[in-house]
Amino acid sequence: MDSGKVVQRRKPDIPVTKPRASVRNHHSQEVGAKSLELSQVIRLLEDPLTTNLKERHLFVLKKLLKRRQNGFLLKELTGITRIINVCAEKVKDHPEYVPILCEALQICRLPFLKERASDELNYAQDVTHFLSHMGCLMKVSDAEVKQKLVESVKSFYSCVAPKQLLDGLQPTSPGYRLQLLEHSNLAQTLLLSMAALENQPDIKLQLLHTLQILSSYSDMNCALILSVRGAETICLYMNEPDPSGQVLFRSCEILWNLLERGSKDEVTAQLSSIQCVSSLKKAFFYQLLNGFRCSDLQLRNDLLVITTLIAKNPKSLLIESLFAKQLIVVTTFPELRSQNSLVHNLKFSYNNEDFKMKKLLLNLLVLMSKDLAAIQLYKEGHVMLFLLTLVRPAAASYERRSGLRQWSSIQQGELRLQALAVLASIAPLMLDDFMSCQGNACLLLLLDWCVKQDSYFGQGHSIHDAGGRGGKKAEMQHCARVLRAVTSLGEESVNQDLCDQGIINQLLGILMQMETNPEEEDAVTLEIKTNIQLILSALCESDMHRKELFGSEGVEMAVQFLRKGSNKFYSGLGHNKLLLSTVDCVWSCIVGCYTTEDYFLAKEGAFLLLKLLSSSPRCVHGIVLATLLELCDNLNTLSHILTWRDNRGQTAPRLLLQLWRKEEAELGVSRNQHGGIADPKKPLLGHHQQEETQPSFAVHAPSAAVLEISENLRAKIYSIFCKLGFQELPGLSTEDYVTLSIVKRYLDFKVGEVWDEISEELSVDGVRPITPDHQALTTMSEITEDTARKVVAEQNSIVEQREKEEISEEELKYKEMKSYRKQQELTAKSWDRYVSKTSNYEILKEVQAQREKSIESSRTKAKEENMATRPAKHFLSQIMSVESTDAQGPAGVKLTLARSSIKAAAQDEEGPTRTDPEYFSTVSMKD
Repeated sequence: MDSGKVVQRRKPDIPVTKPRASVRNHHSQEVGAKSLELSQVIRLLEDPLTTNLKERHLFVLKKLLKRRQNGFLLKELTGITRIINVCAEKVKDHPEYVPILCEALQICRLPFLKERASDELNYAQDVTHFLSHMGCLMKVSDAEVKQKLVESVKSFYSCVAPKQLLDGLQPTSPGYRLQLLEHSNLAQTLLLSMAALENQPDIKLQLLHTLQILSSYSDMNCALILSVRGAETICLYMNEPDPSGQVLFRSCEILWNLLERGSKDEVTAQLSSIQCVSSLKKAFFYQLLNGFRCSDLQLRNDLLVITTLIAKNPKSLLIESLFAKQLIVVTTFPELRSQNSLVHNLKFSYNNEDFKMKKLLLNLLVLMSKDLAAIQLYKEGHVMLFLLTLVRPAAASYERRSGLRQWSSIQQGELRLQALAVLASIAPLMLDDFMSCQGNACLLLLLDWCVKQDSYFGQGHSIHDAGGRGGKKAEMQHCARVLRAVTSLGEESVNQDLCDQGIINQLLGILMQMETNPEEEDAVTLEIKTNIQLILSALCESDMHRKELFGSEGVEMAVQFLRKGSNKFYSGLGHNKLLLSTVDCVWSCIVGCYTTEDYFLAKEGAFLLLKLLSSSPRCVHGIVLATLLELCDNLNTLSHILTWRDNRGQTAPRLLLQLWRKEEAELGVSRNQHGGIADPKKPLLGHHQQEETQPSFAVHAPSAAVLEISENLRAKIYSIFCKLGFQELPGLSTEDYVTLSIVKRYLDFKVGEVWDEISEELSVDGVRPITPDHQALTTMSEITEDTARKVVAEQNSIVEQREKEEISEEELKYKEMKSYRKQQELTAKSWDRYVSKTSNYEILKEVQAQREKSIESSRTKAKEENMATRPAKHFLSQIMSVESTDAQGPAGVKLTLARSSIKAAAQDEEGPTRTDPEYFSTVSMKD
């Protein structure tokens, strides 16, 4: 209907102010008429003189709402709010106003209208105020008003097409009303109205649906609902009688929305009360015993998930409400037979939803175990026996043969893995039950099954089966976790039982088998190796006989892992943990037993540790040095350390001194340019240690000087040098000798540092020692300072000696350089002469003549010298005579020989050669 016609047809009993006849257009007149009409209606309703004119009120209100069928203007919302509030008050005595409220709420389903784009911002506060007052209509006793209100709010989240609008009016943007709804208290008011709907189940169900929508679309709505303890309210009303079965479903959905979009801690805190836990228990067991449809089973599991989240809250009352005890009975069914009436009529269909519930119940065991009161319930419910039953491999499970286990092979595999995960948390808390159920034997059998080759094929679908698809690697991973959790407690009876069953050799065989298999190392494989080494360390650490059982096979294993080095330390797969566990295995399983130590040294184990020390990150140095220090108790180790060289020829003492300097650089210790002591009063004190000095000292806490010994490497390096000695160390430089002089006095300096702390502590506490004690403290401080000054003098002497050596080396170098320079000059002159001969013919002839003359003179002189000095040489020429004697054989023959002299060629020129034979004495021939 045209608004202009409405103004003309208005009856005279309602005063109307006529619009000004000015420059306003027709649309402005219409809008002005509306505003004036709305104000007159409000005056009619609130004026004491007209407040009781019910018929007039109803007539005017119907006409007003009829003219707003396209929606309310943003600028009118303040007036509409006042009208709705007045009508809501009058409904108590005059039900005739109910249709007015219902019609107004019906119009509220349409988008609000705006005249200008800026109206959305200008009237935002009015919209928020209007929405807040809408929620107050839930206080109206009439059910139709409540239903219309709930439907109207629900329509905010659906696209309602606006009707035909007047020119110049536009609907607000789709998200405008929803955004302002978050700033109103509509969601809070709707939630608080739950208590007034006990006898109106239909409206309550619609209200729950509306709250579900509000909580699913907005985080702020969830926060508003939680601010009035909405989670607790929903939980308390979730079990009311409901033939449709939707109340529990809607309530569960609202709780889920609050958990996902609101504060999870706030939700669990509200649901942890005894009333809420009892309500959840009632809902869960109702669905467990009566639900058979898939939706019922899903709702049952949703309730169990909410219970799981509540169990994470330390203040939850699951045990006090007996919910935990009943859940344990359901958890162990049907693997264990129970006489509890709760499970007499319980039947498992072994479908996917039942399987999910089983896994949720297993997870709940871990969460409830944080409360020690639950451990007693576990013992009474035979939880340990139930878990070990699930852990047994399918081939060795008597339950499957007897037909008691009806899970599929895939489900059995996942339940086995989750049971192992639960055992890793619960077994250390229930060692007595674990041993009485022969848990060690069960785990070792499972471990043996894991290494056997058979047709088992892991599916890898479970969260606990990551990396185990196609094999039994996941089972081995979780089995190793359980064994590590059990052995790390140090319970001698448990560890001895494992050793009696041959776990050491079994684990070593698994490690070596995994090393020989040509498969790529992934995170799961590395974790298994790490856990096995840690188990061996826990077993052998304090028992000599077990170290002997570790033996040569264990040494071979440790050496093989040490040879890998630290190249993959930062791979992110777990090589860092494996390296640390290997060194720990050497420390716990080898060091301390001379047989294994000697074999370890024969396999170059000490060399591998030193190589690891030189190449590994700083975080590994502590455990490597500690292992080397313990190994130094074996005298054979010292020679290995002293003979070691790295690939650059660096010796072990030099490496240790380099680590010392790096450690002091990290601590901020003051040193001079040569690495010597810069402040004799603080020879070891670092900059960081000075900054962390406390004004007061705790009674039982160690002081900074004592704590520093365990926090850095200097004490370990000093102890190793005490084993090696401080004299005749190979491969040290001047800087190393300077550092060595500090290392040598480390203990003296540390004792002085402790005495200084004692003096400081007495001063802070205001205690004045007696004179002898004061003198003793002063003397100790002076002794430390004198020792430091002596070390400084020694360091200066070392530096000066080195400087002298450098000067002598420098002078020698200069001599070599000078000789080399002189040789270069002679070579240059010789070259110049050669070049001049080739470039000047006259010089060449002159040189040639000199050369010939020199050669001729040397020949003549040589001939004369040869003739004068060369002696005559002789040779045998002929046999002159032969005589016989009376002797027998060759001895009876006498020979006379002649010889001739050989003369030089120059002698032949002087005259003919004369042969004068010279005769030898008679020679007798003998045998």
